Amino acid sequence: MTTAARISPEDLEDLLGAALYTEVVTHFDGKSAAPREFVARQVTECLRYLYLVSRYRDRLSGLFLPVEQDIDEIWHYLILQTREYRALCEERLPGHFFIEHRSIAYEDYQQEPGREQALEEALRWIPLYCREFGPYDEGALPHWTMVRFLHEQMGLSLAAIAALEPMPT
Repeated sequence: MTTAARISPEDLEDLLGAALYTEVVTHFDGKSAAPREFVARQVTECLRYLYLVSRYRDRLSGLFLPVEQDIDEIWHYLILQTREYRALCEERLPGHFFIEHRSIAYEDYQQEPGREQALEEALRWIPLYCREFGPYDEGALPHWTMVRFLHEQMGLSLAAIAALEPMPT
């Protein structure tokens, strides 16, 4: 397992463009009591999510959003910047396709495929994230629901989480 990040936060910011990145951070910073650095990390984790869906379309497209609601709100904001969002998806992200959005509550999603499948799907993200961005760190925990659960509730270290093998698809 490679632990060095291949795609840096700066690479993701470049994909979005400095002006839009700053606009998004500023918009959500104004709506949040959290420090600006936390908001900037939310934007980074949203871009990581979109990058993974784009790069691993065959494995991740259509799966439940495994990040917190604040990340989903950032995604909504990006979608509303239609020209820039389309260019991000179709020209700059690796899969070159428009990433569609569908809202569904986690409780409802668990009932659709069933609890075990929902868990398996949530665990698909972890090895792919680590492959592209390096292991999860403390700064990522507030944003990725399953990783935080594994760390805080199940007692797995971040190193143990990073060592999880990909789930068969």
